[in-house]
Amino acid sequence: MIPHTAMVLAAGLGTRMRPLTNDRCKALVTVGGKTLIDHNLDRLVAAGVKRAVVNVHAFADLLEAHLQRRNDIEIVISDERAQLMETGGGIRQARPLLGDAPIIVCNIDSVWEEWNGSAIARLAYSYNPAKCDTKLMLASMDQCLGFDGSGDFFMDEGGKLTFRDDAPSTPWAYMGVYITDPKIVDGEPLEPFSMTRVWRKLAPEGRLHGAPLGGFWMHVGDPQAREQAEARLARAA
Repeated sequence: MIPHTAMVLAAGLGTRMRPLTNDRCKALVTVGGKTLIDHNLDRLVAAGVKRAVVNVHAFADLLEAHLQRRNDIEIVISDERAQLMETGGGIRQARPLLGDAPIIVCNIDSVWEEWNGSAIARLAYSYNPAKCDTKLMLASMDQCLGFDGSGDFFMDEGGKLTFRDDAPSTPWAYMGVYITDPKIVDGEPLEPFSMTRVWRKLAPEGRLHGAPLGGFWMHVGDPQAREQAEARLARAA
């Protein structure tokens, strides 16, 4: 089942993207002629999502004005002007806006190619809340750019995830999209925190799962990665 609601995490400062973020938030940086926020919203619309909660902080007025142009998806603003809440705290603060059904969550700096139809739709249809609370979309380490790490997770045959921790490398990188039961943050304090804090509680219980992207992931986190992503998108056009 496709979730009705998504949350797009668009409140980051975008310091690694400077100077492109000197006059705008990272969500409004363009890649291939389209803003990062619209890359995400277009993928959500294509998957069948009807409503997106978007958190705002830096250049919030500019981002809100841009979002008002969308008429194909309902936009709800979660205002973080007073304090940046990070990935987990942002969801915790937006909790009253999210409902109790599963939601899709998207990081703003991910752009991807899809080789087998909507990756978000496939993620949603594969999600079984009886087996896991959160299911992360994962990119194969040989199918990504702009990611400097050594991978994030190991995934077993049933989809259960374990963190890389001290291992030198893993086959899978978290690529910024997941489906989750929003109630998993209900026990967390209303403060800035990383969602990884919650995932580390779920993984030992077998409640953190993964699914392959089935495509190519572009982590657009800095100007060089943006140039590389633009070049790849231009070749594919």
